Order: sequence, then structure tokens, then C-alpha cells
Amino acid sequence: MDNPVLNPEVTAFLDALEHPLRGLIEQLRAVILAADPGLEEGIKWNGPNYSLHGEDRITMKIHPPKQVQVILHRGAQVREQPTERLLKDECPLLAWKANDRAVLTFRHLEELGRHQVDVRNIVAKWLAATADQPGGE
Repeated sequence: MDNPVLNPEVTAFLDALEHPLRGLIEQLRAVILAADPGLEEGIKWNGPNYSLHGEDRITMKIHPPKQVQVILHRGAQVREQPTERLLKDECPLLAWKANDRAVLTFRHLEELGRHQVDVRNIVAKWLAATADQPGGE
């Protein structure tokens, strides 16, 4: 995997938490950032957040500390719902909350290890799909 540039502010934020799933969070950070060199990492909603061209697209939900969820979205503002899911591929890893919001959930680092390539591909497809939507680039 490429060596993505991790934001030191996010690293410091995570250091202060002493999260029991820190290894899982770190691996997810690397997988997400490797999906697109234009992604910028920051902190929003008490977790790592990823934006592309200034538009929030992915947020990690790290509390409660029994699992880590990767929320795929189109930003904080409510937008008109697309008539179909933004990703056409059926992927059993995704739990759809709306046609423009899906969630990946991991409880163990080993679980992510089995699906790392899938997650990277899902993130890349998500970024491409949301770039074509209102509120995207």
C-alpha cells in the first residue's frame, strides 16, 4: 500500500484518546487516504474526517469504542436524495442508511485485513460517485 500522509493533528487527537481499537483506526486511515491522493484528513464529529476539494465525504465514527464505523456521505448539509444508491455495485460490507449514505462497520483489525482491498475500492468509487452529485465537485 502507498504511504499516505497522515495529518499529525489527527494522530495527536487519537493519541489522547487511548482508543482500544487504535490499530484498526490507523489501518483504516491508511486505506482511506490511499484511495485518492487528493483526500485531506481532519477531525470532525469527534473522529477522523476526510474531504476532497473541500467537501466532506467520509467520517470515522469511533465511539462507542466497541467498533469503528466508516460513514460514506455527501457532507453535513441535507441534500436532495438521489433516486438510486450512489454505488451500483452490491457490496455486503455496506449498510445503506439512505441512497447517499452508507456505513462500513469493523470490530477487529483482522476483519479489515480480509477486506482491505474492497474498502479501498469502495472509497475510491464513493469519491467518484459523489463528485458527480449536487454538492460535489
